[in-house]
Amino acid sequence: MEKLMYLVMIEKSKTYNKMTKKAVKEHVENIRKLDDEGKLEICGVFKGYPGMAGMYILKTESREEAEEICRIEPLVVGGYATCKLVDLQIANRENNYLL
Repeated sequence: MEKLMYLVMIEKSKTYNKMTKKAVKEHVENIRKLDDEGKLEICGVFKGYPGMAGMYILKTESREEAEEICRIEPLVVGGYATCKLVDLQIANRENNYLL
């Protein structure tokens, strides 16, 4: 069975540099909630990539669930960023690295 995770690329909008402390706090609280729910594999900030804020990899039951997470991401709701969602097929020992 194909195992998927979902890569969320967070892209800066034109108002990214006007982000408030409240928006950052809500973003971090959202990440913490996703982690507490077991839906967050990893997250981080990009350094040296203009236009890109960061990313996280989601472990959700469906793409639709991942899309909903993107839709309610506080940075997106606040207009500071957009999300690009990419299906990530996992390669590991269990599936012989997709061979």
